[in-house]
Amino acid sequence: MTTAALSGPGRSPARSRSRTAPNALRRTLTTTIPISALPRTSSTIAVTTATLASLAPSLLPRSALTQALFTGFLAAAGVGILALARLLRRLVTHSHPHHPPRDSVRLLVLIGAMIVATWAIVLADHWQDSLRAAMGMPGIGPDHWMQAILGAALTFLLFAGIGSVVAAVARRLGWIGSATTAVVLATGLQLVAGPALWGMMSRSYSDSNALVDVSLHRPVSAESSGGPESAISWESLGRQGRRFVAAGEQSAAIRTYVGMDSAPDVESRAALAVSELERAGGFTRSAIVVTVPTGSGWIDENAAEGFEKRFADDVAIVGMQYSYLPSWITFMFGRSAADDSAAALFDAVAERIADLPDVLRPALYVYGQSLGSVGGSAIFTDADQLRERVCGALWSGPPAGSVLTDGATVLANTSDPVVWWSPDLILHRPDLSLAVRDAPVPQWIPGITFLQTSVDLVSALNFASGHGHRYGSEQGTALPDCP
Repeated sequence: MTTAALSGPGRSPARSRSRTAPNALRRTLTTTIPISALPRTSSTIAVTTATLASLAPSLLPRSALTQALFTGFLAAAGVGILALARLLRRLVTHSHPHHPPRDSVRLLVLIGAMIVATWAIVLADHWQDSLRAAMGMPGIGPDHWMQAILGAALTFLLFAGIGSVVAAVARRLGWIGSATTAVVLATGLQLVAGPALWGMMSRSYSDSNALVDVSLHRPVSAESSGGPESAISWESLGRQGRRFVAAGEQSAAIRTYVGMDSAPDVESRAALAVSELERAGGFTRSAIVVTVPTGSGWIDENAAEGFEKRFADDVAIVGMQYSYLPSWITFMFGRSAADDSAAALFDAVAERIADLPDVLRPALYVYGQSLGSVGGSAIFTDADQLRERVCGALWSGPPAGSVLTDGATVLANTSDPVVWWSPDLILHRPDLSLAVRDAPVPQWIPGITFLQTSVDLVSALNFASGHGHRYGSEQGTALPDCP
């Protein structure tokens, strides 16, 4: 019998082999790697999409740990959202879970996802190196990405495991039990756990503010706040106030600072600040800079040195603490404290200057960095009032869309996430018209850039002056002359 006969009527051996080859490949793939052991196609796509979003260009160089936590959490969140969407679809359509055919589609999608993720890591590596080069930092190597990948996998498994436990408990309790438990937990969090946690945080920051650093010596100068002739005790200045005053001990300029514990309320603290300025001879200097601290009471030493350089030490710098909490907490929950404190201090100083003869009046300036710029800007209703009341106002690293920029001098780095971050960033490009380009600027991507910027906020202060949320002595030297 011939070979053609064995192949069947009208069939050739070559055609038979060509048709059976794909089936053989598919059987080999599905036998070697069971389909049931592979993630669903939709899950693979969700994880890959989240990974790509986490690897999108950032504003600042990122550590392996930060990248790992961000990628792992985002991937777990993507899978969780997908699982919730499947559940809602089944509830709405009353359909049973769909089981895809046992073929190699899952495996092929997984291989494609791995290729795409690898390419994204290569691009992210180039971007991170370009940021580091611009900021004078060494580049990253393969170990960075090995740590990031391993950490991301562990983070993903952790959050995915937590999600699985929550889902299992919800299935066991049922809809009524789950809803009841959720309400009880939410109520307990709001009425018990939330206030308790807030109290613990407040006490922790309050204790830190009161803790006296023994490496800082109480000033001996008669002009210094907290000194031997000052009406303000050294201990009441607060942690950041003591640092500010101690750093200026060797300077001929005047540094006046009033802490939250120096007087019981905003008005009395403002009056005390004016009294201290008067005692130290601040109103005899050529310029007075009303400085609005950040949320913790911090005044950037680079700015103070810049003021002293700008006016050749013939300047008095006055600041008043309004909080001991980090700026982001104060910005979200106590922003009015910065506004009220800045207005009270400025009005008290301006009124005292107005009482002086014209020829003896010092030039009046306002300075604020970060949340301090928000409080300083709140003093003025518009640009005309700003120009009428002060010689100049300077905002360093102001939060996006939160300050009056017309008529003021603005210092902003394009790599500063504080300058970028705003809910508007989700759908709109940031306004960087007043920012100085200090590093490569990433392309704005709706939604994703907001996520990247939110992560960058955590490390915004971890860089040298001129990058991120760090600024140098140009903060002081940039103050204009009186018109």
